[in-house]
Amino acid sequence: MHDDGRYDDPRANRSANDHVSRETSYPGWSPDGSGSEQAANRPADSAARPVNAPSESRSAANRRNTTASARFEQAVPQQPTPDAVRDATVAPDAPTVPAEPEPVDPSYVSRETAEDDDPPLAMEAMRAVQILNPSGEVTMPRPERTRVMCVANQKGGVGKTTTTVNLAVALALHGNRVLVVDLDPQGNASTGLNVPHHTGVPDVYDCLINSLPLEEVAQPVEGIPNLWCVPATIDLAGAEIELVSVVARESRLSRAIEAYPGHFDYVFIDCPPSLGLLTVNALVAAQEVLIPIQCEYYALEGLNQLINNINLVRQHLNPRLEVSTILLTMYDRRTRLADAVEQDVRNHFGDKVLRSVIPRNVRVSEAPSYGQSVMTYDPGSRGATSYFEAAQEIAERGVKEPVGRNA
Repeated sequence: MHDDGRYDDPRANRSANDHVSRETSYPGWSPDGSGSEQAANRPADSAARPVNAPSESRSAANRRNTTASARFEQAVPQQPTPDAVRDATVAPDAPTVPAEPEPVDPSYVSRETAEDDDPPLAMEAMRAVQILNPSGEVTMPRPERTRVMCVANQKGGVGKTTTTVNLAVALALHGNRVLVVDLDPQGNASTGLNVPHHTGVPDVYDCLINSLPLEEVAQPVEGIPNLWCVPATIDLAGAEIELVSVVARESRLSRAIEAYPGHFDYVFIDCPPSLGLLTVNALVAAQEVLIPIQCEYYALEGLNQLINNINLVRQHLNPRLEVSTILLTMYDRRTRLADAVEQDVRNHFGDKVLRSVIPRNVRVSEAPSYGQSVMTYDPGSRGATSYFEAAQEIAERGVKEPVGRNA
């Protein structure tokens, strides 16, 4: 046995030309090709082993090779032979026949699309048309008498102005005549309705201090039929000090609204985040109080004080006043706190809480920067849909329980 790259059979006296290389294991191999006839005449069971290997070792090697080839036959991709490639090639002159499309079953429905669901864009477009009501055919119920609603909460940032603007626009787009009185010196409601409220513009301050008629101050809202707004300027910030010495200071706004010659279905009064004389004027002028409550703990903390002040106004100044509507705003379904606040409010106020809840929606915050309400800025958004449902619910409640007020 020599380690020179060849295998010599010690049992036979072979010449140097009869050696078998280690790398060549198929039978009948020889350098001059003389072993081809031997391989042809050799039995089939010896075709996979060397001619000079012992019979037992050759059969064991054959079994191992067969097992290994069966195991890797599926893993190694088979390359096509040249004859197969040549047969599969189409002649350039042969006409190509296009494959006929498979017939589509009309009853087939994709798994991703439910049978009764519409695409999201189609649903959003349907909501936008429902909210904008371009034809004017769809109307919300109109109350028998004017409903004067005061939107109040001494807690700031709970959505008083946003609620006032969007409810007013939703009702006006569906056939109701609506007046918005901006009683907040910041003038945010005027900004949301795109009504000029810079210094020098007649505003609600002139009505309270100078007894200017309300019809000379109210401005129509551009693009929204049946909607008017009484703006507020920075002059209103000093109205509380000036009202201290005025006779019947608590009922100045009430007399101005009652003296208006026209008829409104709804009058929304946007109150400042305080419990001063401006808020007292709004509570005396109104019959209903709409309280927006942010779904957080701080909003609940000051609610008892607001209810106490409303009771004092009812006892001494306006016996018709009542808390008729509670609206939950800035609801975040991802937090347990929002659910806890909602349950507490519903357990305490019962049916006064609207079923509609206003979620946190960036479109609601973006709309005032364009001088619009969310109803016209993005009518297909979740915020617009929620305010529309809240306005519809308020309108339906007003028909079931008519509120006595000037016709």
